[in-house]
Amino acid sequence: MADETPQRLIPTGFCWCGCGTETGIGSFFARGHDKIAEAAFIAARHGGSVARLLADNEFGPGAEKSVREAALERGGWIECSIDGCKYAGAEASVRNHEAKPHKEK
Repeated sequence: MADETPQRLIPTGFCWCGCGTETGIGSFFARGHDKIAEAAFIAARHGGSVARLLADNEFGPGAEKSVREAALERGGWIECSIDGCKYAGAEASVRNHEAKPHKEK
């Protein structure tokens, strides 16, 4: 099966968490409401537990790959470039992390 490009999402002018707050141009969420939407999604689909979310998607102890490994392989995450550091995340987060002092090993 060929990979399909997901449909482009367009902000509507209202927060996608469901609160009804108007948002700025180009924003999907009011400030901080992305986390509210994330928590609500986990509660609605996975009983409120991140562990259940991971298990339902075949991550966790005994899984073939960790969710971290999957994010690095196909989720757009990168690792910190400083030797010995195991931090990983979105590129902007990693660049911010790398700007901070690291402990020598």
